[in-house]
Amino acid sequence: MGFLVFGVRLPRRLPTDPPPPPRGWRRVSVVVPARNEERNIERVLCSLAASDYPDLEILVVDDRSDDATASVARRVAGELSADARIEIVDGAELRDGWLGKPWACHQGAERATGDYLLFTDADTRHGADLLRRVVGELEQAGAESMSLAGRQLMESFWERLVQPQIFISMLFRYSNMRDPHPPERYRDAIANGQFILFRRETYEAVGGHGAVRGEVVEDMKMAQELVRRGHSLEIRMAEDAFATRMYSSLRELVRGWSKNVVLGAMATIPPGPLRRAAPAGIFLGTAILWIVPPVLLAVGFLDVGGASVSWSGFVVGLSVLFWSLVSFRMGVNPLYGVAYPVGAAVGAWIYLRAWLRGGNVEWKGRTYRVRGVRDEGEPGGLA
Repeated sequence: MGFLVFGVRLPRRLPTDPPPPPRGWRRVSVVVPARNEERNIERVLCSLAASDYPDLEILVVDDRSDDATASVARRVAGELSADARIEIVDGAELRDGWLGKPWACHQGAERATGDYLLFTDADTRHGADLLRRVVGELEQAGAESMSLAGRQLMESFWERLVQPQIFISMLFRYSNMRDPHPPERYRDAIANGQFILFRRETYEAVGGHGAVRGEVVEDMKMAQELVRRGHSLEIRMAEDAFATRMYSSLRELVRGWSKNVVLGAMATIPPGPLRRAAPAGIFLGTAILWIVPPVLLAVGFLDVGGASVSWSGFVVGLSVLFWSLVSFRMGVNPLYGVAYPVGAAVGAWIYLRAWLRGGNVEWKGRTYRVRGVRDEGEPGGLA
């Protein structure tokens, strides 16, 4: 816990009013990959269309949705003003060796005409000044790509209980998201696939989404490719103007995180015994840190064990304080910190479920068999 409090370097905040780029506001193409997003697509399109960025095109790539995503997107595009420049792209059949999201992003990039390419998810919400601030900051920082950490919208009981657990576990691995990483430290690089902006020439130089075509955690692998090849990636905090509601139920939480939590963790570790042992180590570490103390406390009360109650009670008390502060920081009622053992148990189950499933991935009505973690120079993709 002390490591999380004192050892974490969060991203710098996105400036509210960066200077205009020296070459002016060049066109930004926003690509929104969308599969079965009828619940979210109207909201994201309205927020993007309200942008004050002067030269903007928005491309929604309907990735063969089974619901009304495409028809809702077309209705919204027709209702908004012509200045919104929204195009709905009917996605082609999934190509062999590709997963759905990279394939949809690839198709959007091929249609895009902008000097900058922004890939953003359908469950996001964008402030009117966000894009202008990001482009201005990217130019000011001299960066080639930029990703944002935004506010996580959590509206149900299970979201408020489990999401903090997942994000804190990620901070254990990615403790420094403030400083750029050198190529030899490319495994420490991460990006948030909910918002990644590229200079077009940088995106094409790394091979675009073709470089991560078979990756479940395509955003992290894209970040690693950028850094490994010597390109700069910056991360900024933009909780005031960028938000995402990833999941809306316990079932969605379990399914969503199960698809990538283990593969993502293993991709940050070099090949070898440590990588093979990582899933067991992470699961056991989570259980020992957050689940064993409250269990011992309950057992101690039942057996009236003074020493064990004192020790475990002290640890649980510190943990409740810690999770209450985390909840407060993430915009959740601090009282949720009291129920942290339940959230930790669900988080452990998600990790165990992902581990047991191995390379079997299900998402948005599709099933994939992933070979595993791909390293540079190794064949990747689907089995």
